[in-house]
Amino acid sequence: MIIQRTLTVLRAVLLFSTILAISGCADIAATVRQVTYPPDFKYVTGQEFRSRMDRMAFQLQLLDRALTEDAAGRPPQQEQVLGTLQNIEQVASSLQAGEAGSSHPFLQDFMEGFVSDVEQARNAAAQEPPSYYYAGRVAGGCVNCHAVNR
Repeated sequence: MIIQRTLTVLRAVLLFSTILAISGCADIAATVRQVTYPPDFKYVTGQEFRSRMDRMAFQLQLLDRALTEDAAGRPPQQEQVLGTLQNIEQVASSLQAGEAGSSHPFLQDFMEGFVSDVEQARNAAAQEPPSYYYAGRVAGGCVNCHAVNR
């Protein structure tokens, strides 16, 4: 009976110690990546990736709405289109792969071109009179990338 109780307590202590050790090393993957990946490799966790893509999707919806004429037939508001394009460019740039690549391979292949398209759209929308042709292409840019990556 005493031996059995001692074994139960010992197991509980061992289990508790193991849990503490594992929780203390929870961020060991990040430390290992610093050593195993080149410095210019961009590692984006799945959670970060989804969060940034969600932000980009929201900004693209805003751009789509900004490019649509209102009920009175008034043209898009230039400031709103420019602001939204700037936000899209910031999010897309944060997803762009580094020189050595990225943890998401298609970011390497498509994000650089997408950022370039957004910049071209922003420049065209900033002109007088503004041209929203490229902004419309940016608004549909998700379809091009996601059709390839599904």
